[in-house]
Amino acid sequence: MDSPANQNVHRLYAEHHDWLLGWLIRRVNNRADAADLTQDTFCRVLTSATSTPIAEPRAYLLTLARRLTIDLWRARDVEARYLEALAHEQEPVAVSPETLLMLKQAVMEIDALLDGLPVPVKHAFLLNRLDGMTHPTIAQTMGVSLATVERHVKRAFLHCLAARRAADSR
Repeated sequence: MDSPANQNVHRLYAEHHDWLLGWLIRRVNNRADAADLTQDTFCRVLTSATSTPIAEPRAYLLTLARRLTIDLWRARDVEARYLEALAHEQEPVAVSPETLLMLKQAVMEIDALLDGLPVPVKHAFLLNRLDGMTHPTIAQTMGVSLATVERHVKRAFLHCLAARRAADSR
């Protein structure tokens, strides 16, 4: 026999699946992506189901679907930037699919850790940590003071540390 939580999810799916799929098709302009995002949305509902019905199901589903859509667009943006960088390499770089997947996952994890920070803070941090630039060089590149760069890098580092601790405590 189904639990109350499962019954709620079944009802939610039956009543709102087609509506959500239609909304996502209009949003992402791609039926396959919309179907995947719809499925992912209901998977999220399943993994976080409670025994109480959702008061505003469409608002709840839209919130989940929007977040998943943003994640999809971020992942595609990261992949496009990586492929563009590879295209500009002097020598052809042959990267195995496994290495490419690991790199994409690492970049997406870094992006998630830096989520919520202003762009200049992220930029300074990435120039320092990924490109190995010194603070004075970053200041010159970004056209800001050395003190600003030091604040930006410190803020991003502390933000990443807090995000990592929060993730580890889950």
